[in-house]
Amino acid sequence: MRITRTGGRSAAAVATAVLAASAVLLTGCSSDNGGSNASDSNGNITLTVSDYGQFGYKEANLFAEYHKLHPNITVKEQTTANEQDYYPRFLQQLNSNSGLGDITGIEVGRIKEVVDTQAGKFADLSKSINVNDWLSWKEKQATAADGTVIGAGTDIGPMSLCYRKDLFQQAGLPTDREDVAKAVSGGWEDYIKLGEKYQAKAPSGTKFMDSASAMYNAVVSSSAKQYYDASGKPIYKDNPAVKQGWDLAAEAASKKMSAGLAQFQDPWQAALRKGTVATVVCPAWMAAQISTYAGDSFKGKWDIAHAPGTTASAWGGSFLAVPKSGKHVKEAIALVKWLTAAEQQAAVFKAAGVFPSNKGAYDIASVKDAKLPYFSDAPIGRIYSEEATSIPEAVLGAKDGVIKDTISTQINNMEQRGTKPDTAWKAATDSIDKAIG
Repeated sequence: MRITRTGGRSAAAVATAVLAASAVLLTGCSSDNGGSNASDSNGNITLTVSDYGQFGYKEANLFAEYHKLHPNITVKEQTTANEQDYYPRFLQQLNSNSGLGDITGIEVGRIKEVVDTQAGKFADLSKSINVNDWLSWKEKQATAADGTVIGAGTDIGPMSLCYRKDLFQQAGLPTDREDVAKAVSGGWEDYIKLGEKYQAKAPSGTKFMDSASAMYNAVVSSSAKQYYDASGKPIYKDNPAVKQGWDLAAEAASKKMSAGLAQFQDPWQAALRKGTVATVVCPAWMAAQISTYAGDSFKGKWDIAHAPGTTASAWGGSFLAVPKSGKHVKEAIALVKWLTAAEQQAAVFKAAGVFPSNKGAYDIASVKDAKLPYFSDAPIGRIYSEEATSIPEAVLGAKDGVIKDTISTQINNMEQRGTKPDTAWKAATDSIDKAIG
């Protein structure tokens, strides 16, 4: 579950909404505040889990449960709300070898940089945890060149399409989730075509999509090649997936089918409350955001369909890592193994809507049979499990987050300021080149 890094979400507020709406999907990312590797003369140990956003462990009561199973171990969670605040401090603590938790969270947009530059500072989890339990593409994201695995997979963000059935009906579009999925089965170009049909008969004051930059991110993240190639060379300027996403975003902006809202900001939240957007690109955790801000007035008017195309996208997700510098590395690894096991990931999903990366969780009833009442009883367990297994094994780069955020900013400028596509692209590439060197 993660709204961290590229999406800044309020995890606490989302969690409340999730529980109230009965198992909605949330986003989860972690952060770090520093740890206290404590033990006493009686052998009692305190392990600190430093994370960001909302991992869902508190909501699922997992730390208390672990203490019952291991009476000599107490687990404390130190959470930073925003991953963008967490990560720089985490790097400082890692470089100074001071203040780290026994277990630290790492967001997917950062994992490649940590794997490439700091892997030697973390315990190799492959020696203690069966990494085959995770989706293969998830495990590879945390695997260093020498085969060591520095992070255990927590949540993932398989992509779907959240849409307003009532607005679709008013615009003469299909409303059944299977029919909607069929209408966009050819890919994101079909999504744009559907948007054109919507805008032709759009209810007054509404837009087909909330954000063209969100659509862009979905297009790119459905490709195995994104911003870097396997050798670590930046390829974002020439990658067809980036060009496709950019061109579609520019088309959406020029045809005024996007509300041009930066996701998670106040205007975006207000649009959901007012009910003025018909679709939102929906990683698993986004449903909780929508239900939180759209509120009771729109319960049952939203639904969820498979994302456009045949290859799924992934947005968000995190890992748990164990610094070698900790005083209780063995115990910390055991806790990570337990927290990321199928049963615990299923419990977190049930409590906070954080979708599992452990494949075994998909066969557990609380995940497999999960439905969202707010979203017209959409079978999210089935939808997201199917999406998760079709996500490509993407090549990650050290500055993926920087590139993605910079391009998203310029797409917002096309939407909000009318910036010409060529001007916006040059501004994006100039800024990125300065940032990544």
